[in-house]
Amino acid sequence: MTVYNVVQGIWVFSAVALTVLVLLHSPKGDGIGAIGGQAQLFSSTKSAEKTLNQVTWALTVIFLGLSIVLSAGWLPK
Repeated sequence: MTVYNVVQGIWVFSAVALTVLVLLHSPKGDGIGAIGGQAQLFSSTKSAEKTLNQVTWALTVIFLGLSIVLSAGWLPK
């Protein structure tokens, strides 16, 4: 297993996780976060939104950074 494969795996995981987290956001309604009992996971809705925002931004940075690294061909295959 090469470094390229590991980075590509992290990139795919971040893409899937980012998609799920974007779907969990609830700007005007409950969103699909209500299905999984999101309200029980956190002490308040405000902390849940704050946590979702932080994780979403972190995954966005990881995804975009790895997209640049993979597309530029900086890693040996």
